[in-house]
Formats: sequence, structure tokens, C-alpha cells
Amino acid sequence: MNYQTNISFGLVNIPVILNSAIKDNNVTFNLLHKKCATRLEFIRYCPHCKKAVKATEIVKGYEYKPEQYVTFTTDEFNKLKSANEKTMEIIAFVDINEIDPVYYDKSYILTAHKSTKAFELLKEALRQSHKVAIAKTYLHNRLYYVVIRFGYQNILLNTLYYEEEIKLKRDQAKKDYSAAELKMALQLVDSLSTKFKPETFKDEYQNRIKKAIKQKIKGEKIKPVKTKKTKTIDDLYKALAASLKEAK
Repeated sequence: MNYQTNISFGLVNIPVILNSAIKDNNVTFNLLHKKCATRLEFIRYCPHCKKAVKATEIVKGYEYKPEQYVTFTTDEFNKLKSANEKTMEIIAFVDINEIDPVYYDKSYILTAHKSTKAFELLKEALRQSHKVAIAKTYLHNRLYYVVIRFGYQNILLNTLYYEEEIKLKRDQAKKDYSAAELKMALQLVDSLSTKFKPETFKDEYQNRIKKAIKQKIKGEKIKPVKTKKTKTIDDLYKALAASLKEAK
């Protein structure tokens, strides 16, 4: 992705390039016909006309009644967008702690379209103010509200979920644990507390798949993963005490 847009910061307009800050770490596989190991093709098929359909013959339709559709063309969708589609309009600055992480969706990095004073000024303003900007923009034919923030010595952007997309409800469960159990749980939390070091988190499953691919190429058999047996203790207090002892 190499998407050019503009940040609207008051009356200041800053040309920027948007790129994904995340890469897919998953190993990709093709779907093959088991009988002959031929790669499968996916065909868009119309059961009414009984034939394959070309991409140019496809329109999007909304089913408002069973088997009743209204269709939309690309031009009609474009008419529903605002005129400043290519602009990220900053509408507010907030404390980042006010945004629950559940609202974060995808992560991007913003770079200057060309070296500009305005871009560097915005970066420094975000760094010194410890605030994040809330902006709205179109991405992938959808209107998003986004967070623009300082991080990793860059300007980063996170798309946000809308309130109606979040399915969480407040937990109304009865709290029937004892004060002693809570104290023990807090001690366990404290004993396991450390600095966040993302480089220590490895995708063990994907690494096993990559290793297995090499083994399969060499004609070697795949061995099952050895897992550590876990103990379960029904008594909550005893389980917490044993966990705390093990952590220490």
C-alpha cells in the first residue's frame, strides 16, 4: 500500500504517504486438487444463467427483501463520498489514555510526501503535547475516524472501530472472592510484572510451520510438539499460593 493523502491541520495542509506498519507473518498455502496436486481456480458462477461471470459484469446489490435487490455502481458510491475524500481532517486532540485499546483496528505509518516544515512541526507538536489527533478520512472506500500519534520517532496512524461495532457489555458478575484471595492475586501480578518487550514474543506456530516445510521438502516426517503438562488445583487460594511459589 502506498496511499497519498493530505492532513488538514487547521488551515495547514500537509501532503503525506500512508503505508501499513504491519506485515503478515503467516505462511501462505495454495489450495490444490488432492488427486493431481493442481492449483485450483476460483470461478464466479451465476446459477441462473448457468455460466461463469466476468468481473466487468458484476455489480453490488443490497437484499432489502428476500431475493429483492437494489444495485449500486462505483459511480453511485462515489457520489456518496465527501468532496475532500483525499484529506485527513483533524477534528480534535485528546489524551491517548482516554481511548480504550479495544477501539484500535489497523496500524499505519505516515511519511512526508516531500520534506516539509509542516510535517516535522506536527510530529514535534504531537511529541511534546503528549496528545493524539482524532481525524476522519476515507480508506478502502470506507469512512474512518483515526488516531494520529507520535511513536517510534514517526507519525503513526490507527484506524478506529465505531462505537456500534464494539460488542462489549459491562460485567455484572457477583464478586464472591475473599480479601485474602485478592491479596494473593495481586502478589502474583506483582511477581510476574516486567517491562513490555515485544521482541521477546515469537510466533512459535508459524516458526514450526516453516520448519515443517523444510522437513517435508527433505522427505522427513513431522513430529508432534511436546507440551508441558499443566496441573489444576480446585481450591482457588491453594492454586494462587502454588502459582506465586512457582513464579518466585
